[in-house]
Amino acid sequence: MSAVADPRAKATFVKERATRAGFDLARITTAEEFVFDREAALNRIELGLMDGLSWYRPARVNRGASPRELLPGARSIICLGLNYFTDEENHADSITGDYRLNEGGPPLAGKIARYARGRDYHRVMKRKMRSLVEDLSQQLDSEISARWYVDDGPMLDRAAAARAGLGWFGKNTNILTSQLGSWILLGQIITDLELEPDAPVKKNCGNCVSCIDACPTGAIVAPYVIDNARCISYQTIENRGAIPREMRPLMLDWVFGCDICQEVCPVNRKETPTREPEFGRRGLAIADLTGLLQMTEDQFRARFAGTPIMRAKYSGMQRNACVALGNLKNPEAVPALAGALDSGSPLVRGHAAWALGETGTREAVGALREALEGEQDPDVLEEISEALGKCHA
Repeated sequence: MSAVADPRAKATFVKERATRAGFDLARITTAEEFVFDREAALNRIELGLMDGLSWYRPARVNRGASPRELLPGARSIICLGLNYFTDEENHADSITGDYRLNEGGPPLAGKIARYARGRDYHRVMKRKMRSLVEDLSQQLDSEISARWYVDDGPMLDRAAAARAGLGWFGKNTNILTSQLGSWILLGQIITDLELEPDAPVKKNCGNCVSCIDACPTGAIVAPYVIDNARCISYQTIENRGAIPREMRPLMLDWVFGCDICQEVCPVNRKETPTREPEFGRRGLAIADLTGLLQMTEDQFRARFAGTPIMRAKYSGMQRNACVALGNLKNPEAVPALAGALDSGSPLVRGHAAWALGETGTREAVGALREALEGEQDPDVLEEISEALGKCHA
């Protein structure tokens, strides 16, 4: 293959090797700057739509929009897609919380986004991309200069995927593909290989606004525009502090991420289960909410080690469990929530108080009154007072 200099033949070869490496989709684009996408991203930062993401700054956007700054001498970007869809059901209606648990399932459960139910995708994707680069260097009998990224680097991954024709932007800002819908993880390999680029696909969402209508928090403030602070995924994962009270009732029973805008998307009606064994871990479609509140931090680490759920951290997941239980309003959760009022984390204690106020039973009121006597944290005291006020209203 080393004698083949034709960029078209080499691009075809690269995509074939990407398939062998385990990727479901592979397309090529140039290493030119992403001018339009850079301006759009900078504008959203200026408008405050990325508030809460301290790492998402103009300098990062400018760097990610310039592939040749990331890799001097870059000529092409290999855009990759890996299917992560698992057929394990949530056992609940995302909008109504109407549980249809299998016999023996947990009585109080919250939902986990599909991408987080297996091994951390960053590790899976990067291992495959490293293997692909090594394979190409060997097959082409030439050392390849390359850098690879998933979504934890500065690269504008969706901009690259759209320009490469991997898919098109949905109104929920996800990349939609004809083959796998939006159930894909994106990766990019910037390389000095000269490869013939693919053309963008001529598709769009037309008049469909299913994702906008279905979002319970109104996070999709306009087609192709997300207000980060209103997104359930942000609140359950990236937000390290208290979830705003006005947001909590809108978050339903999601405890890590959210799939609602994908579940209602017509492009996703024909799901194809992933071929990747590391995404096939069972038992993480739902989370035992009272179990989350009662487990120790060591038990939490043992349960979720190696999965994206670790990003939310122990106290964050307990906080999220409290919010979900407050929305379910099931009296059976009161003992676990009352126990959470003794947590070493003020964050957890405050959200447990809110959830007890939403449940509003006599036992919940008793637990709140008892906690009020010994609590010293001002934020938690405010949560308890607010909860008691709601119970007495």
